[in-house]
Amino acid sequence: MEFRYESRRPRNIFLTLIVNALSIYAGAWLLPFVDVTSAWDAVIIAVVLSLLNVTIKPLLIILTLPLTLFTFGLFLLVINAIVINIAASWIDGFTVSGFWAALFFSLLISIINSFLFGLGDKSE
Repeated sequence: MEFRYESRRPRNIFLTLIVNALSIYAGAWLLPFVDVTSAWDAVIIAVVLSLLNVTIKPLLIILTLPLTLFTFGLFLLVINAIVINIAASWIDGFTVSGFWAALFFSLLISIINSFLFGLGDKSE
């Protein structure tokens, strides 16, 4: 068994933000009910979502832990949609047409992120 420690060096953080921005931009292009006005706005959205995922999302998870456990983790999708709606309310170039749009957008950018990070995985 091999243990790999991946540090969060600035290069890794920068790469993660770029991949997230690409996923956000692609997701907004694919979904008609999500609008990102420019690629620069996608980078800003990626930064804001990263900050929200570090600060607000853990608090929401703790506050809703019984519900999350009861739904076997599916309530985390709702928390992701809430975080996306918070970001959309803060950023002028980012529009999401409601809760369900945020939920689908969250799922789509997760899938795109998994695909893009899978392309860059050099293990094995």
